[in-house]
Amino acid sequence: MTPGVGHLLPVLLLLGLGGCTEKAEPEAPRAVYSRLVSLAPNLTELVFAAGAGDALVGVSAYSDYPPAARDLPVVGDAFSVDQEQLALLRPDALLVWESGIPEHVIDELRQAGYQVELIRTRSLQDVAIALRRIGELTGHARDADAAADDFLDGLLALKQKYASAAAISVFYQVYQRPLYTINGEHYVSELIQLCGGQNIFADLNALAPAISVEAVIERDPEVMLASTDAGDDAFADWRRWPSLSAVRTGNQFMMPADSIGRGTPRLLAAGQTVCDALQTAREKRTTG
Repeated sequence: MTPGVGHLLPVLLLLGLGGCTEKAEPEAPRAVYSRLVSLAPNLTELVFAAGAGDALVGVSAYSDYPPAARDLPVVGDAFSVDQEQLALLRPDALLVWESGIPEHVIDELRQAGYQVELIRTRSLQDVAIALRRIGELTGHARDADAAADDFLDGLLALKQKYASAAAISVFYQVYQRPLYTINGEHYVSELIQLCGGQNIFADLNALAPAISVEAVIERDPEVMLASTDAGDDAFADWRRWPSLSAVRTGNQFMMPADSIGRGTPRLLAAGQTVCDALQTAREKRTTG
């Protein structure tokens, strides 16, 4: 296993492992599968959320939620798959994260004769679509539809709760060195928007672009967010620019890595954490 991958996994999930496949999903499942292997932690979580955990016979490394996932055999990670272990599990289909596994790995799996089902989780809407699709693939459509509906209802509730909140500019830091952020198409940016925030780099073309310190200084965000996987001192470098609005006001907040770094129903909890942070920043406007 690649050294350091465990520490960087939430970052890789957000970045989408640039250069990976972007092939379209089939419009409908070909069969109902009873022996699935999930090749990404977010997909493992989605299978359980769809009520189909009993169909999983193997998972990728770092599949740690829900707790039951930790008891399943591990077949590898996003970079390599243990073919011997996979053969022993005899899956009838592999669930693959569309943006999270290199194309050559997918090609190798298909050449080995495995049925590969691609699942996308780029946007918030994609999470609901993924739940429904997994439900269809496993014969758990009713449970999956209910989970998808609950997720969409939760998003709507957040949107309505903060519909009248004052706009506030936000910088989301995926990683410090090199410096990465997200554009407006990423689900984290959608969460920021639901909370009344404005992603200062929403206009960039890449989903998770590398940016310069100067670009952040020029756009001068009122709030800085980063996930906890970035370390306790993720914002340390910004102390060199005390005039930055977010630095001057102390509006720098850490987001829970597992929930915000995976496209799953736990994004609802992550969204509330984002909203709480932005509301705290707004309150400082009136008390500062």
